[in-house]
Amino acid sequence: MTTAVDSPRRFAVWLNAARPRTLPLSLAGIITGTGLAAAGGAFRWLVALLCVLTAILLQILSNLANDYGDSLHGADHVERRGPKRAVQSGLVTPAEMRRAIVITALATIVAGLLLLWFAFGREAFSSILLFILLGGAAIGAAITYTAGRLPYGYAGLGDLSVLIFFGWLGVLGSYYVQAQRFEVALLLPATACGLLAVGVLNVNNIRDLESDRLAGKHSIPVRLGLRRARGYHWLLLALAVASAMAYVWLAYTSPWQLLFLLAAPSLVRNGLAVSRTEDLATLNPWLKQLSLAALAFAVLFALGQVLPLWL
Repeated sequence: MTTAVDSPRRFAVWLNAARPRTLPLSLAGIITGTGLAAAGGAFRWLVALLCVLTAILLQILSNLANDYGDSLHGADHVERRGPKRAVQSGLVTPAEMRRAIVITALATIVAGLLLLWFAFGREAFSSILLFILLGGAAIGAAITYTAGRLPYGYAGLGDLSVLIFFGWLGVLGSYYVQAQRFEVALLLPATACGLLAVGVLNVNNIRDLESDRLAGKHSIPVRLGLRRARGYHWLLLALAVASAMAYVWLAYTSPWQLLFLLAAPSLVRNGLAVSRTEDLATLNPWLKQLSLAALAFAVLFALGQVLPLWL
């Protein structure tokens, strides 16, 4: 039985397992989609808050499942360069982690259903059904990234999944539940957010390149090798900025829409650090830096969409 003395330590263990430093990244797409909805006069504060809650729970679910799955499949071993995980270190048993995954999945489902209720009510059955299917896919993707019998993260498909769920679904979904319409051009800022999220995953995978290779985890850096993985990282950052620029070019109304370019120096700093760092274990701070840079990019992009309406 966990004693009262142990409670603060147990809380810290579970807080670390939830990986709070990844949460800003999960919000970037929601902020972008909400900013676009607000620019179109469709902002709905309660729906936006439920989008935030659902995204945070999905991210925590993914992190817990990743902790469990990597320990199960051997990616979290003594050669791993990143922080020690809860199951790997023995601070949380596999059974405890499985229970936490189930509880978080149920909380995510409840938050998602509340989101759909307040977004659509009873009337829009087809939209509700579509988002239930998308939500189910998001939960399944979060769990099976490294857990399950055929974890797709071990096949190098994590980058595509992150682009879809952090970028396209995050931005377009949060826009649609507020505006209840779709515009093809919105794929551009959605792609920008997704590519920055893929960049964060790429830094993580570059750091763990050797341990992933030993564990048979065929991430993109394992497949490409270190030199080309660094080039791939620059490509992700450049295409993210280019995608946002393309959207502004198509929907230009004010110079404020270029506000997101203030985040570009942070992206360049990250690219230089990833390219020049020889000891890959020291890349840990640059994971957090890129996650925060992606959040700043999203906030500035969203502000750039709504400021012309206020000024």
